[in-house]
Amino acid sequence: MTEDAIRSALASVKYPGFSRDIISFGLVQGVNVEGSVLTVSLRVQTRDPKIPEQIFKDCHAALDDLAGGASNVKIDIDIQDPPGAANTPGGVAGKQSLPGVKKIIAVASGKGGVGKSTVAANLAVALSQQGLKVGLCDCDLYGPSVALLFGAGDQQPNADEKENIIPIEAHGIKLMSMGFLLGDGSPVIVRGPLANRYTQQFLKQVAWGELDVLILDLPPGTGDIQLTIVQTVALDGTVIVTTPQEMALIDARKAVTMFAKVNVPLLGIIENMAWFECEHGTKYHLFGKDGGKREAERLQVPLLAQIPLDPFTRESCDNGNPVALLRPSQSPVSAAFHSAAEQLDLAKS
Repeated sequence: MTEDAIRSALASVKYPGFSRDIISFGLVQGVNVEGSVLTVSLRVQTRDPKIPEQIFKDCHAALDDLAGGASNVKIDIDIQDPPGAANTPGGVAGKQSLPGVKKIIAVASGKGGVGKSTVAANLAVALSQQGLKVGLCDCDLYGPSVALLFGAGDQQPNADEKENIIPIEAHGIKLMSMGFLLGDGSPVIVRGPLANRYTQQFLKQVAWGELDVLILDLPPGTGDIQLTIVQTVALDGTVIVTTPQEMALIDARKAVTMFAKVNVPLLGIIENMAWFECEHGTKYHLFGKDGGKREAERLQVPLLAQIPLDPFTRESCDNGNPVALLRPSQSPVSAAFHSAAEQLDLAKS
């Protein structure tokens, strides 16, 4: 039983609801072997008792055979409150409000390339046109696109007297994105701990001011940035974006499961790229038909919108003018985004 063999076995133990394992998340604090007894020390930040219980069971499943039986394996879990949880009504895991921000909504997907950032941007615009004060935080460090979507890629944020980042404003929405800090061709090459630090900085060291809602554009998948977010701020809900095809739905279900594990409500599903409509009115369901609709029915949550493929929507985004800036009567795509915003009903909450 070498330490390398033990850690290799523990790398098969996933954090409940996430695709990352407890080794890569840094939960394993120590491994010790004395005679035939193996002791593993873990540190988990959560107020949900089911999470350490599941990790405990999975660690035994990974190590019992290696150690010659469950009696030779000791799993010590140091359970700590997530940042801010102790000061939160009800002490829900990871819940910490941002000063002045009334609601925080995540827009997520399990898979890249489904148009999540386009949806987040247009949803933010539609909510803003309801009269709400809206912010949009681009949490996708490796593929930031909010700067382009709002035509603000040439701007760089400044800092206030408290050394908090002053967000960029465009189309009446406060924005923060790695895209404001890098050139168009500059990649973000950071590993987990530094990525988590940037994410926390974007959330807690930005002078968001008074907002009715802050939209978080999450990266695809169920990795460390998602875990950092749910342990850092109080999410009031999430919107899942998917295309109709089964390949996207499989990963969307993983995202749904992840948020359920950390007690974040699912507000609804948006089916993007639902069809392409020709000038003569024929609809072509290029990626399958009604996949997002069926998934919403299965989960018993609202289908907030079905967004068609539309060349003008793509052009508008590339030009920094989200299509939701148009009146609903001017564009069926804009109408779909405004309908989704109305169903969220944040103006009354």
